[in-house]
Amino acid sequence: MENMQIFAQRVFELRKKKGLTQKELGEVVGLSHKSISTIESGLNSTTIEKVILLAKFFDVSTDYLLGLKDEP
Repeated sequence: MENMQIFAQRVFELRKKKGLTQKELGEVVGLSHKSISTIESGLNSTTIEKVILLAKFFDVSTDYLLGLKDEP
C-alpha cells in the first residue's frame, strides 16, 4: 500500500474511532468536510501543518499517519 493510501486509511480509522463526522473533524483542523472526504479517499493530500494538527488531535505521530511507522 502506498503512503497516500496509508495516510487516507489511518485518518479514516482514527476519525471513526473518535466517533466524528467528516464535518466535525474538518472543523477541528480548519478544513471543509469535502477536503476530509478527499483525504480519506486518497484523492488529495494536505499541508504539513494540517498533518501536524491531525497528529496532535488524534494523539499519534506524524510518522504513523504518513505510514512510516506502524506504532501510533
